[in-house]
Amino acid sequence: MKFAILTLFPEMLEPFLHGSILGRAIEQGVIEIELCNLRDWATDKHKSVDDTPYGGGPGMVLRVDVIDRALAELKSKVKGQRSKVILLTPQGQQFTQATAEQLVTDDRDLILIAGHYEGFDERVRSIVDRELSIGDYVLTGGELPAAVVVDAVARLLPGVLNPESLKDESFSTKSSITLEYPHYTRPDSYTPISQQLGELTVPDILKSGDHQKIAAWRLNEARKRTHKPL
Repeated sequence: MKFAILTLFPEMLEPFLHGSILGRAIEQGVIEIELCNLRDWATDKHKSVDDTPYGGGPGMVLRVDVIDRALAELKSKVKGQRSKVILLTPQGQQFTQATAEQLVTDDRDLILIAGHYEGFDERVRSIVDRELSIGDYVLTGGELPAAVVVDAVARLLPGVLNPESLKDESFSTKSSITLEYPHYTRPDSYTPISQQLGELTVPDILKSGDHQKIAAWRLNEARKRTHKPL
């Protein structure tokens, strides 16, 4: 699967998207991530991509013609109808685990547009396939939302993670239990020094070696976490 992110600040995304698990997936050829600088499609000597809003007001607005030229070129590199253009915007549908799973099932390359400044020319909405939002809050730009979408989708693709890592994880739509059970590792007991707490221990059931009882305990704990009132 290929991800192309159209942004004014590709340097913001480079360290995150080319490190850790995603970096290894790129090296192994499982995924491809292309960071595209929107200014490459500007036509004037100043590489302008925005302008003042009609009707007045603060800030600058990203131009539809520049974005359209970029999308036309990026889509021309994909054979057939293999790409889907996603606009990251506060007005978009909330991005969830179900959305990520759907995008994987669609099996189409993704072109993500990360906005900046005051926003987009409204006509940009007419040339995209979908609008997504990662939450009801305001960020300085769409780079972080684009990275969130890429990370959530890419980790579900075959070959990116060990399939066992995806079993029973939080928010999976394959189960009515939406939160994962608690995890523990060594040491068996520990007294925190950062807060005044007593000794914290690992539940005995996890050290019992009885895999049937461990599975039942984990299922029960996941259910309690899922249904616990906020």
